[in-house]
Amino acid sequence: MEIERKFLVRELPPDPERYSFHLIEQAYLNTDPVVRVRRQDDEYYLTYKGRGFLSREEYNLPLNEEAYAHLLAKADGTVIRKKRYLIPIEGTSLTIELDVFDAPFAPLVLAEVEFESVEQAKSFSPPEWFGEDVTENKEYSNSTLSFRNAPPL
Repeated sequence: MEIERKFLVRELPPDPERYSFHLIEQAYLNTDPVVRVRRQDDEYYLTYKGRGFLSREEYNLPLNEEAYAHLLAKADGTVIRKKRYLIPIEGTSLTIELDVFDAPFAPLVLAEVEFESVEQAKSFSPPEWFGEDVTENKEYSNSTLSFRNAPPL
């Protein structure tokens, strides 16, 4: 199960480049259910996600580069590219995944935090630099974004 909350970001934390990061490229073969291909650095995945926002099933299967390229060519919509910074939350085992989107979605920046339980997710107090909680807002799901050519207003 994937249990996560998603937030808009008011301002970037100081010096995000000091954190480790991943370069991500992803595209969607289907949106209901979500079937996605992703390149994260030099690793490739096919992902299935069930329905839901806060909590849903997620399965990742490894791909090789050739299979990824083959499936990417079959994807619908816009390929999403983003830089994902991994920012540990002091005093917890939690990590903020700070996604800084490339064009055409720039200047969109989203923060996601994954949790071990729904209770932990609901009791989470976000840092001051987080903005609106968009966990339940479909407009900010990557699968919806892939059929747009700009970030939501």
